[in-house]
Amino acid sequence: MSIATHLMTAEELIKLPGGSCRYELVKGELLTMPLAGEEHGVLIVNVAVPLALHVRRNDLGIVYGAETGFQIESNPDTVLGPDIAFVSKDRLKENGISSGYRLGAPDLAVEVISPRDSSKRVEQKVQRWLAGGALTVWTVDPKTRTVKVYQSMSSVTVLGETEVLTGGTLLPGFKLPVAEIFI
Repeated sequence: MSIATHLMTAEELIKLPGGSCRYELVKGELLTMPLAGEEHGVLIVNVAVPLALHVRRNDLGIVYGAETGFQIESNPDTVLGPDIAFVSKDRLKENGISSGYRLGAPDLAVEVISPRDSSKRVEQKVQRWLAGGALTVWTVDPKTRTVKVYQSMSSVTVLGETEVLTGGTLLPGFKLPVAEIFI
């Protein structure tokens, strides 16, 4: 005997009520996660503010705040919400800004690792972003006080507190000392 499972769509996801949880959709399956803790929020701002200022000053595109949904797959749908995202000016011209989820991956997805995140879960999410079209993924790890920069799953740079996170060709001129991210 088989049991029929209803796969959720992006349209159904966006109608869910807010509250004490946040949601993502992976191949139609709903993932429910608790809201992030205080340290998580501080680290997001410590990266997002300098990034957003640089992007705005240089007219490079838009930086998105935590939990903006990006639909990176359809039928079944996958909608992920990075802690920070960047979409280049050229890509913004293609689709503009919608009231729903952004179609496609951002050029840059930034994930701050929570205490409850396993390394396997983080790696899976990075893989999803890259497979969905992200050019770069940064993971910020408060435990090790490092930032990993992924161009692909085989091209990973680990930056410690004495090093500087740069934007490469994606965000020319962006520089943030890794030590300034951590509290």
